[in-house]
Amino acid sequence: MTVRAVELPQLWMPYALRVNPYLPALHEESESWARGMGMLDDDPWSSAGRPAIWTRSKFHAMTVDQLTAWTLPDASFDALRLNHRFNIWALAWDDYFAAAFKQTGDLPAARAFTARLHAFLRPEPGARLPEPLNAVERGIADLQQRLFPPRLAHWRAEFNRALARYVDAGVEELANSQSGRIPHLIDYAPFRRESFAAYTAPYSVELATGARIPEQIRHTRTVRALLDAFMDFMGLANDIASYEREVHEEKDVNNLVLVVGTSLGISLHDAVPAALNLVNARLRDFEHIRQSELPPLVRRSGLDRDERAELEAWLRGACGFLSGLHAWYTGAPRYAAGDGSFPE
Repeated sequence: MTVRAVELPQLWMPYALRVNPYLPALHEESESWARGMGMLDDDPWSSAGRPAIWTRSKFHAMTVDQLTAWTLPDASFDALRLNHRFNIWALAWDDYFAAAFKQTGDLPAARAFTARLHAFLRPEPGARLPEPLNAVERGIADLQQRLFPPRLAHWRAEFNRALARYVDAGVEELANSQSGRIPHLIDYAPFRRESFAAYTAPYSVELATGARIPEQIRHTRTVRALLDAFMDFMGLANDIASYEREVHEEKDVNNLVLVVGTSLGISLHDAVPAALNLVNARLRDFEHIRQSELPPLVRRSGLDRDERAELEAWLRGACGFLSGLHAWYTGAPRYAAGDGSFPE
């Protein structure tokens, strides 16, 4: 039985989809960076004994440009293009890792590949990086030179730490699949933040809006809970959207539907709506904290008018980010079977 064989409750999304006006310009140059990194099968880079990740048609079918424009509706074109390249890289790593290691079950090679990637995730500016050996390494080496302009320099250590957790999680997922160990629900939600690279999402919102969560409240319990709910929706909703591909095609055990079913001892028929309801609950948690718990925290913390405006801008960007992900999960060919139409 597959997810689509079960009658599903609706994936809740209270925020309207907004689309970045630079989407047409982004679409025009969408493949140029991927081609330059050697990710496409007709690239000179990939023909020199280095296997490509995608065909040109498969790359465009993923509609990464739409993902970026839907999740960052307020970004300038430069910020949009930069985050688009990061999105391409994250998907390239995911698809490369699946083809090279998940399909072959080569855990030692996966560990060696991941260890090399760590050498590209250096927190110090101007660090000397290894010579890239494949498209994934070449992409992250290029991004390391671009992701941390002066106004985002404070993100260098945290962002690279998030990417290290992301690639390490791939090895742990492969080990789980090889052993047949389905994670327990209590452990899975925080692990999914790592395996989805969700810890990089606050950076993307800051890149797009130019706004930061004020330092006075950034490390409070309330803001931590808000960010956890924000990140949980991303990865857990993705599990629903990618169930067929991950579980039936890749034989992956790291998926919320399987986790819920095994942890609670229920059938797939019952696990699918239970997983969906859990995803919806995390989005309700985010919305409750945003509407009910943040305002009194802001008042107690004595944020000034500019700081309050900055927080509101960041929150608006976060809501747009979630809405864009929801639209991509429910409409993009990577996840949804349909007529290929998308929101305008």
